[in-house]
Amino acid sequence: MSTDNQAAGNRMTGAEIVLKALKDNGVEHIFGYPGGAVLPIYDEIFQQDDIKHILVRHEQGAGHAAEGYARSTGKVGVMLVTSGPGATNAVTPLQDALMDSIPLVCLTGQVPTSLIGSDAFQECDTVGITRPCTKHNWLVKDVNELAAVIHEAFRIAQSGRPGPVVVDIPKDVQFATGTYTPPADYPVQKSYQPKIQGDLNQIHAAIELMASARRPVIYSGGGVVNSGPEASKLLRELVELTDFPITSTLMGLGAYPASGKNWLKMLGMHGSYEANMAMHDCDVMVCIGARFDDRITGRLNAFSPNSKKIHIDIDPSSINKNVRVDIGIRGDVGHVLEDMVRLWRALPKRPEKNRLEDWWSDIARWRARNSFAYTRNSDVIMPQYALERLFAHTKDRDTYITTEVGQHQMWAAQFFGFEQPNRWMTSGGLGTMGYGLPAALGVQIAHPDSLVIDIAGDASIQMCIQEMSTAIQYDAPIKIFIMNNQYMGMVRQWQQLLHGNRLSHSYTEAMPDFVKLAEAYGAVGLRCEKPEHLDDTILEMIEVKKPVIFDCRVANLANCFPMIPSGKAHNEMLLPDEATDEAVANAIDAKGRALV
Repeated sequence: MSTDNQAAGNRMTGAEIVLKALKDNGVEHIFGYPGGAVLPIYDEIFQQDDIKHILVRHEQGAGHAAEGYARSTGKVGVMLVTSGPGATNAVTPLQDALMDSIPLVCLTGQVPTSLIGSDAFQECDTVGITRPCTKHNWLVKDVNELAAVIHEAFRIAQSGRPGPVVVDIPKDVQFATGTYTPPADYPVQKSYQPKIQGDLNQIHAAIELMASARRPVIYSGGGVVNSGPEASKLLRELVELTDFPITSTLMGLGAYPASGKNWLKMLGMHGSYEANMAMHDCDVMVCIGARFDDRITGRLNAFSPNSKKIHIDIDPSSINKNVRVDIGIRGDVGHVLEDMVRLWRALPKRPEKNRLEDWWSDIARWRARNSFAYTRNSDVIMPQYALERLFAHTKDRDTYITTEVGQHQMWAAQFFGFEQPNRWMTSGGLGTMGYGLPAALGVQIAHPDSLVIDIAGDASIQMCIQEMSTAIQYDAPIKIFIMNNQYMGMVRQWQQLLHGNRLSHSYTEAMPDFVKLAEAYGAVGLRCEKPEHLDDTILEMIEVKKPVIFDCRVANLANCFPMIPSGKAHNEMLLPDEATDEAVANAIDAKGRALV
């Protein structure tokens, strides 16, 4: 083909450029909702079959569905929304993705360039609004730059610390004709070049410190999952070589198998006693792909007071941000772990594993406390029991779990044992109620033959319940397992423990009939109220080949323990058998205010 003919072949409208760029970046599904400012793009979607569009019922649902899709596949999630309220409804999932490092490309329509700034119908300053909740964003005013911007958006979303980006496209740019630039030909922005390899001198120093440790612990996070399956394999290899105990944040579950002998379970506010005590008493802490957030550290000036700290993170702004560390290693955790494994194997003298015997004895004593224990009840379903039985019936299946936010989320993290990464989708940093159902939809679209379950609360599920309609339309047989205690459970728990049991607006008095609601959508509704019926009803939910809402009636006032009260250190946890009135009172200052 001549150069002139090739150039002619690359001439297309802005809307055609969008679809071509998405296809060339490997996109197979997009989640969206049409509106006037994106109708040219929707017209092109109608005329092609390469990319499947999933019509959600609210733009927030599009974002969370794209997050679930991205988190479960390792690919970039894509959402498409119109201008004005379409873009503003996308802000919550954008911020959610930013905090949890989920790669998203959000395409937004905009009013024609001639109307920008005139307060036109459905106009808003999308770039200004989304600047704080994205890695980067663009307003594209020249159709000839559109393809390059979209390619760059995908590169930025998935490289370095993953996150969301926004491409705002005025309607006249979608109609205009320009030249399409293939991915191989677009000019990469030199100002954004994430550092992948860690500094070898720092890695050597880390290995030397680890080799001398007597009470070490590995603290892993979502960065290991984000780095890809090879990073999880290398993490497991490092644990095997060093015999170090390992714990994980909420977002890091599955990177190390829950059945592994070195597993301490999750740490943090509702983490295990052994994980939090190990973090408090360790002499060397190896933080891999985590960010020392407040739900992990507790009171900062009492956090792991006698340890040397190593921090591995691809985001340089995370190192020394919340906690000062002794060795900071900037780089992709997969590459850094590869170097660490190699250098540990190359040590001139392998450290004696028996030097850790006393440390493992301490850990065994902490494990014996069985901090996730609860009291069974033959008359009512305890929430912990519900999740134990759900896990028992799903652990040997091809299962993906999403959650909403609240007590049920913490219990799910405690009682589900994840053996592989990318099987656990939850809102960690932002704590977004309503995340789980649309996220499950995105996971199911990506894995149509897998079992996808959203573990939900009766309050949180109502935030994005309308996406059940989407699940019906696209034959996505998601299972919504509602742990129905008729309260905003975590809000009620904090009100009980820290606000004198003044339950201000945390009880839901107008609860829908979830079985009838499921049937109204065309889904299957199930209800269980007695422990003896739970197993059979769970199996019925699993076997149904349609979307299901399972109304599991659990104990109304059960609390989620262990718990590190606000302002307390890791070694000041409230355990289930210690959560007395006196212990709770110690979490309150003399004036009755919650400690912060």
